[in-house]
Amino acid sequence: MEFNRYPRVIAAGTLVGLLTLALPASGQAARHVSDASLPATRVATERTVNSGSSQAVARNVTQELSFQERIDAILKQHEEEAKKEAAIPQTVSAYDDSIIGTALASQQQCVDYLLSVNPNPDISVTPQQLVSYYYEEGAREGIRPDVAFAQALKETGFFRYGGTVTSDQNNYCGLGTTSSQVKGAYFNSAQMGVRAQIQHLLAYASTRLPNEPVVDPRYNLVRSSYGERTLKSWPELNGRWAVPGYTYGQSIMSIFRAMLAQ
Repeated sequence: MEFNRYPRVIAAGTLVGLLTLALPASGQAARHVSDASLPATRVATERTVNSGSSQAVARNVTQELSFQERIDAILKQHEEEAKKEAAIPQTVSAYDDSIIGTALASQQQCVDYLLSVNPNPDISVTPQQLVSYYYEEGAREGIRPDVAFAQALKETGFFRYGGTVTSDQNNYCGLGTTSSQVKGAYFNSAQMGVRAQIQHLLAYASTRLPNEPVVDPRYNLVRSSYGERTLKSWPELNGRWAVPGYTYGQSIMSIFRAMLAQ
């Protein structure tokens, strides 16, 4: 009889061992079930899983929201750019004197006209490069680039200078030159000089901020002075950009129309 007891002891021990081994497995299975249900019940399960799992879930939610926010930001940027492009009126006539609009003259016409008057312009880049800056910066802000270039031709004497402003300033429109003793603004590159001119035109023509950081040193002065008021045409710059400048805008438009004839 004592001998027969041993199989029962062994069997009982085996059963206890199996039960002991089964317990972690069932707990692990429970965790798998909870994990599988997380996407569907993320908020509810944060309170039932352990703290480590809750932190992981919170991180996942944050990551998903951040990713979605990035997508929304990209889509919003594209929508805003499309609205800006659609808001710029198409220029169709050489006698349209609006400041805001699109180019009528080609870049080559601008270059050819400049060189026909002054074959050796005193500029730090090639004529082609300088004109390309006007088209790039003008298109970005909705300012007519060909007329802005015509303004530069007038202000610099077709890049001969000879007045208060000198070529090393990269200042193509007399920005900050308030008298014969004040040389005005300096810019570290031709493109920054063009950008400042385009931004100064935008300051008169629109209440919206430029799309690039402001480099025009007088941008805020114009905007604070004009408030919600804007100027629509080049002749409206008479007595404002240039003083007395009775026919300032009209002379710029005359240069522009001569440029179109190239």
